[in-house]
Amino acid sequence: MSELTEKQKKKNEKKRLKNEKTLRKMKKNRWWGGFIGFILFSSVIAITLVVLIAWMLTYVVESKLVKESSNARLIAQLYSDKMSGKDEMDRMLDALELQRDYIVLDKNGNQLEVKGTDTRNGSNTLNYTTSQLGSVVIYQDIHGQFLKIDNDNSVDIDFKGLFDKKPLAAGGKRYIEEEDRLIVPFWMGVEVPDSDNMIFVKSSVDMDEGDVIFMAIVIGGVALILLGGYVIMIINLVRGIANHRRVNTMLFTDPVTKNTNWTWFKAKGEQLISSRKGASYNFAVTDFDFVKYRNFCIAHSVEEGERALKDVFDVISANLSDKEICAHSANAHFAVLLSYVNEENLDSKIRSILSKLEKLYVEHKLAFHVGVAKKGVKLDDRGRAIRRIDADIEQDYFNACAAAEELSESDDSGISYFDELLVEQQKWIDTVNDNQEAAVKNEEFQVYYQPKYDPKTNKLAGAEALIRWISPEYGFVSPGKFIPIFEKNGFITEIDHYMITHVARDQKRWLDQGYKCVPVSVNVSRAHFVEDDLAEQIRDMVDREGAPHDLVEIELTESAFFDDKNAMITTINKLKEYGFSVSMDDFGAGYSSLNSLKDMPLDVLKLDAEFFRGENEGGRAQIVVSEAIRLAKQLNMRTVAEGVEDREQVEFLAEHDCDMIQGYYYAKPMPPAEYEERMRAGFKDVEAEKAAIAEKKAENKTEGAAAQTATN
Repeated sequence: MSELTEKQKKKNEKKRLKNEKTLRKMKKNRWWGGFIGFILFSSVIAITLVVLIAWMLTYVVESKLVKESSNARLIAQLYSDKMSGKDEMDRMLDALELQRDYIVLDKNGNQLEVKGTDTRNGSNTLNYTTSQLGSVVIYQDIHGQFLKIDNDNSVDIDFKGLFDKKPLAAGGKRYIEEEDRLIVPFWMGVEVPDSDNMIFVKSSVDMDEGDVIFMAIVIGGVALILLGGYVIMIINLVRGIANHRRVNTMLFTDPVTKNTNWTWFKAKGEQLISSRKGASYNFAVTDFDFVKYRNFCIAHSVEEGERALKDVFDVISANLSDKEICAHSANAHFAVLLSYVNEENLDSKIRSILSKLEKLYVEHKLAFHVGVAKKGVKLDDRGRAIRRIDADIEQDYFNACAAAEELSESDDSGISYFDELLVEQQKWIDTVNDNQEAAVKNEEFQVYYQPKYDPKTNKLAGAEALIRWISPEYGFVSPGKFIPIFEKNGFITEIDHYMITHVARDQKRWLDQGYKCVPVSVNVSRAHFVEDDLAEQIRDMVDREGAPHDLVEIELTESAFFDDKNAMITTINKLKEYGFSVSMDDFGAGYSSLNSLKDMPLDVLKLDAEFFRGENEGGRAQIVVSEAIRLAKQLNMRTVAEGVEDREQVEFLAEHDCDMIQGYYYAKPMPPAEYEERMRAGFKDVEAEKAAIAEKKAENKTEGAAAQTATN
């Protein structure tokens, strides 16, 4: 194909990146987002529980500190009463169960009284003030370093110490375990009322079973709430994974083969072709078309047909390498991306797959048409492979399908390669489609006439109207380059109308000019016979031009007789009723049916030109032609022999009473002005014309020789 423009390249690259991004998004495990959320939520739960435990411990410790501060102040009050002689301190302490070690210091720090052992850790002290405690002084105990004295006027829990089993350097313990309690001793100092002295009471934070139960209830309740959210998140995560797989299945899975589909092939294929790694590989985008798949389904069943498609996919995919992919693209088509070393390797690989597909079932021989669009390695100026950033696998597959379409007339397996010729053919088809309406409107189509002569008298007996396209832009275009296109796109019916109208118009004009007109046959496409009012349409067109009906002959191809037989008979009878004669064209070109001659009330039988070409071993063609003429005579039909080119054929046909001959022996198709000359002459002196031509050639040869002699 021609080089793509920079704009088209950028468009293709943008499209490729979009497809690749879509594939990545769909193939990416979307549950990763949920999984990350799951990890984050798990972390939040863990942190929340740690913080909650710390807060609960702090809360319990501070509540214990409040209680111990009350006890310390009560002991200080008792000591004050003791000093003033009001009460006996020990008795009161026993009564209140507050026997504690304590130390009394004066304002200079001198000990005034000591009860028990001084186990204060003097290196770690804190002046602590809260609304609940008031102002107190706290010392760590050498056996109670679970409490942490901070410099920001706070008492915290030393969590590290909680789990540290190593003894302290001074020989003390971090906390004391006693039965079902955990005891953290410390010293709390408060002012002795009515004095300048301070009393330091040995206190403790006791963590008993009740405290643990309380914390467990609170923490457990919060944990249950968090765990509920945790479970919901796990459920959503699992559901997200399942949904992702379900969406992937819906988007990328073919419902028939239960495997990859066209959407996946398109995205993955462009990714492979345009990747840096794929730049050094030759690729071929191919279309494997299951020939007569519909017939297979009719003969068996739709279910059997779908199973066959799955089996075909399995065979193809089993013969692919890592860099090759396939997918069920549509109906009975499979898109296959192949890598290859050279063209011989590619052809061998395709034929190997074809061989296996044809032998898929023992009882059936399957056939496949394979279209191939090659994607060779692209090289830079230094001969290095470069990325195919303009890769467009959709266009490549379309090209492969177009190549496979070239095999549509065959029922056997075959391979067709897409090339520049197919590109030009497709461009021409587009050109015809784009210009057909304007060509009719601007009268670019012209009617040529090929005379028919009576072989016995050489008199003009009829003519056939043939279309030619004389385009201002494309010049003279032969019918073979546009009629098949019109037959496929349906525009042939417009051409039929055009031809009938112009033939009727010419016949009317020639009659008015005094010519002795003969019937002119006009071919009507089989596509027209689906219309119930075809005979009326033809009648009205001819009437509008004012031509007699008997001067317009309606010509039908033999293949048209295999469509709706009853509709065909009805239309022919109507045409004959309106005064038109009807002929069968190309009799013998296909699978001629004698039933068509028996049932169809035809006026003229045209013998196909193939009867008069090639070898005639044993005179077999002459036997068939003579019997066909005899059969037509017995059915009251006139006969026309097409494609006659030599005198022996004319003599043979005249001998067997063929009514008319149409061929180059008498005349080629000609424009209306030249045909008028034929009508004016009324007959054809073939021998005289040939003699004149020979004489003219001899004169030219003599003149040339004389000129050469003069030059020498």
